[in-house]
This record gives sequence, C-alpha cells and structure tokens, in this order.
Amino acid sequence: MSANHLEQLREAVVKMNVDEAEAIAKEAMSDGIAAMIMLKEAMIPAMEAVGELFGEGEYFLPEMLGAVDAYNKCFALLEPDLKQGEFEPKGTVMLGTVESDIHDIGKKILAALLQGNGFEVIDLGTNVPSETFVKKAEEHSPQVIGLSALLSTTMSEMKKVVELFEESGIRDRFRIIVGGAPVTQQFADSIGADGYGDEAQTGVELVSRFVAAP
Repeated sequence: MSANHLEQLREAVVKMNVDEAEAIAKEAMSDGIAAMIMLKEAMIPAMEAVGELFGEGEYFLPEMLGAVDAYNKCFALLEPDLKQGEFEPKGTVMLGTVESDIHDIGKKILAALLQGNGFEVIDLGTNVPSETFVKKAEEHSPQVIGLSALLSTTMSEMKKVVELFEESGIRDRFRIIVGGAPVTQQFADSIGADGYGDEAQTGVELVSRFVAAP
C-alpha cells in the first residue's frame, strides 16, 4: 500500500491534479507513511520529472504552474513533520523579486522546483528593497541568492542589490543569480551577477552547480 500511495502521489503532482494530490498525501499520512519518505520518494521525483518535461518542451507555463500548485499544497501538509525530522537540505537558497516589481510567478516556480530538488528555500516575496536582501542574507546565510524582475524598468534594482552587497563587504560570501523575462546574460554580466537563468529549470541547474562547488 505504501508504494502504491507514493506512486499515486508522484503521478498526481506530475499530472497537475491538485485536489487528488492533496487527498493522497493526507491518506498516506493517515496510513503512517513518513513525511520524509513522501518527499524523497514521491514529491521530489515528481518535480524532477516536471522539470524534465518543461526542458523537453512537453510542458509549458500552465502545466508547470499546475504541478507547482499540487506540489505546494502537499508540501504544506508535510512541512510540520519535516521540520521535526532529520531532513538535511542540499543547501539554502534565498529568492526575491526586486523593489518596485510585484511579479511572482517565475519566482514561485523556481522555489517549488528547488524545494523539489532538495533545497531549503527562503522566499522574501515581491517588491523587496535592496537593504532587505542584505539583511536577510546575513540572517540566513544562503549559499545562493536569486533576484527576479519581470519589468525592464526594475532591472536596475538588481544592480543596486549587487552594489549594496559589495558596499557591505559581504559580496564574496554569496552567489547571486538573476532571472526574469527582460533579463539577459549580457545584463547579468554587466552588473556582476554570478549567473543567469532564462527559465526555472536553468535556475535549478545553476543553484545545484554553485552549491556543489567548493
């Protein structure tokens, strides 16, 4: 029965069946399946599969959002138990949409994919001032900080964040990556960012590489 629950949960997340995924997760918990087992053997593999489907062009933004929603609903159920267990994340990533920009979709997708790949994610939300990025970075010590912007008029805020980290004398403690519709590799290079992702799966690959690096 345990294996059946896990297989059903994995399939429900991949197929974007939010209500079904949540119901299966609840049933599995009632049947005594540990939250850690559900995360490692069903939910993380599900999001890895979704990332592959997106990368192969079989899934697009609507499908990705549906799978993220299913994952997030289930993760919310498991999180209290996970915090009491022995789960050791691969690393910590802090995400935020820069000041004057309230767009959230791309960041949420990246956050879910990162969680699904075993990372702890600190999501600062949207319209985040430069000073908040620095303050929270010192507080949480993430290995990677991701800056998001969807408006070309707010891209300059990314530069401000990088500059403030430099002025604060802590720039070399963090890898800073940037992304969003108007952002390019050339822009990322021009502001001194460590990496650029043109979509969420690229962001996961960047984070994985940076965290694995000595």
